[in-house]
Amino acid sequence: MKTIDGRGLEPPKPFELVMEGIADLESGDSIKLLLDRMPWPLFRVLDRDGYRHNETIREDGVVEIEITAP
Repeated sequence: MKTIDGRGLEPPKPFELVMEGIADLESGDSIKLLLDRMPWPLFRVLDRDGYRHNETIREDGVVEIEITAP
């Protein structure tokens, strides 16, 4: 699973990296996204386009999101 580390990047760079990353996914494939905060606008786009996403806040405060292609 590919990991995109968007920690420390200013918007919209993490969003752009995710859009590039999911463009190459086959149905059922996933990527992992690491961020400093919850990306609410990204969730709306993923939901609209049928992607599944699971969010976890790790003990170190990092938001870890697994995104799976429809």
